[in-house]
Amino acid sequence: MAEDSASQDGGAWGGVTIAHNVDSPDAVDAVLEEARLAGATIARAGAPTFWGGYSGVFVDPEGHPWEIAHNPGWRLAADGSIHLH
Repeated sequence: MAEDSASQDGGAWGGVTIAHNVDSPDAVDAVLEEARLAGATIARAGAPTFWGGYSGVFVDPEGHPWEIAHNPGWRLAADGSIHLH
């Protein structure tokens, strides 16, 4: 998990990565850029995944990794809920 989230446990990580799902690969890149502009470090740029999706990781200023992901097998509703195909 640490390798996938591009994290080293310096005391802040704790073995958990928060994931935020979005509706497209372009949205992944947009969220990563927004996080970078807000002071986050991009630990893993957006890229295709082994499972057929697209994701990237940023680390917030407190050291917590966030995975931003698009899964083409999931449909996101307007309220953010996930519907599996």
